[in-house]
Amino acid sequence: MVVRRALHAGSWYAGSKDKLRSQLEQLFLDKEFGPGELPASLNQQDRSIIGGISPHAGYAYSGNCAAFTYLNLFKEKIPDTVIVLGTDHMGYNKVAILDEGEWETPLGNLKIDGELANKVIGISKTIAPDKSAFFGMLEEEHNIEIQLPFIKFCAGNKDVKILTMTVGVRKNFQILERIANDIASAIISSSKDIIIVASSDMSHKNVYNETQFIDFKKYDQDVIDAFVAFNPEKTFSAASKTTVCGTQTITTLMLICKKLNASKGKLLRYYTSHDKSESFGYCVGYFSGIILK
Repeated sequence: MVVRRALHAGSWYAGSKDKLRSQLEQLFLDKEFGPGELPASLNQQDRSIIGGISPHAGYAYSGNCAAFTYLNLFKEKIPDTVIVLGTDHMGYNKVAILDEGEWETPLGNLKIDGELANKVIGISKTIAPDKSAFFGMLEEEHNIEIQLPFIKFCAGNKDVKILTMTVGVRKNFQILERIANDIASAIISSSKDIIIVASSDMSHKNVYNETQFIDFKKYDQDVIDAFVAFNPEKTFSAASKTTVCGTQTITTLMLICKKLNASKGKLLRYYTSHDKSESFGYCVGYFSGIILK
């Protein structure tokens, strides 16, 4: 059994089961930066929220923002599978899928949906199984791992599976369209309830005064506005002009959801590390947004 270890447990987020559960509860219940409520499913028959953006910094900074995304994705009903579109900070320039095994979390492991993985691989000429994108030299990559405790926490007692992908292609809209079509086709051919998460922080930049901070937020707002307008091309263009690290994951998410008959995006929460620390210096933006039919 292939198991991707939780390498960042104990640093980016709490490392033990009890401490992590307590940390996640606090992130959800926080009324200043978080949603102010714990996740709870309505067990509805139908789903209108099919995808979302979730940041991937240390939980002390981005965790409240991520809580908004998962609260909403799991509210209507608990999905069968969550597709996590991971970005690339390590120089991987292809599109990879992990087609077997499990990801470790302190709350319990999450199994790969091998059936869905095989559907994607069978359809796509661009997405390939490649363990090197998740292990070895690239095992330190954090952005997918950061999402998984949220999934496990919100799933409760249900055995939710995941499908993890690394999207290393940054500046080619046509390739993103191609892989989005392939993933959407696999979802449509499946009888499962599947949602998609794009892992991405927003801009990263040194900010030394209030004027620079206002400019910093404007660049992020341009991306958010295009997302809410549900315009993948405009979102891709706006994000490509920034230091948003998941330009390709956000765009791919939107293109998949468009194929699944989504009609709009919605802003849930946006804040920055400066808002959290109240000090100038290196600043990162965090955005939670969902896509609805």
